[in-house]
Amino acid sequence: MIFKKNSFGTIYSIKIPNNISIFYFKTQNIIIFKTKSKKRFLMVDPRLNFLILKNRILVFINSLTKISNTVKKQLISLKKTIFSFFKHFLIEIQINLYSKLKLIGIGYKIFKTNYDGILSFKLGYSHSIYFKPNLKTFILKATKLFIVGNLYQNSTKVLSLIRTLKVPEPYKGKGILYENEKITLKEGKKT
Repeated sequence: MIFKKNSFGTIYSIKIPNNISIFYFKTQNIIIFKTKSKKRFLMVDPRLNFLILKNRILVFINSLTKISNTVKKQLISLKKTIFSFFKHFLIEIQINLYSKLKLIGIGYKIFKTNYDGILSFKLGYSHSIYFKPNLKTFILKATKLFIVGNLYQNSTKVLSLIRTLKVPEPYKGKGILYENEKITLKEGKKT
């Protein structure tokens, strides 16, 4: 939510839910998001200012100092980035993120090995591919994988790494896909 404008752009305001506590340590430039079960922290730039009210946090740039236009543009973009990080942190700290992957292709299967949660993929190669994710994984069927994590960046990184093992083909549609993903198939050669 946008609060108001000043000479350095807008002052961004985020509403904080009642179950989340936010602490700002100006000397270390750290903001901590905390609930009963989870805690996340973010290192912030000392040139940005933060004001924590009852149920809001304000992000703004100090307009009292003289700075060049290039530094001003960098600070404005940094302010927007920090604001989006805050939004992600508020979502991550409240809920667990989950996603499903499905394998499409004849003989494509997933197995869980006995060695510390390592996944074994059979993807049409002459050998199995082994992968150890750092998130909780559940195999619903031999062709469906369910992944649960509480950090958005880590879960999307693991999903993309698993997906690179067998990227979906544009002609047949075989490979590792997200659950709701639709692939538009290309037309083959015409004779």
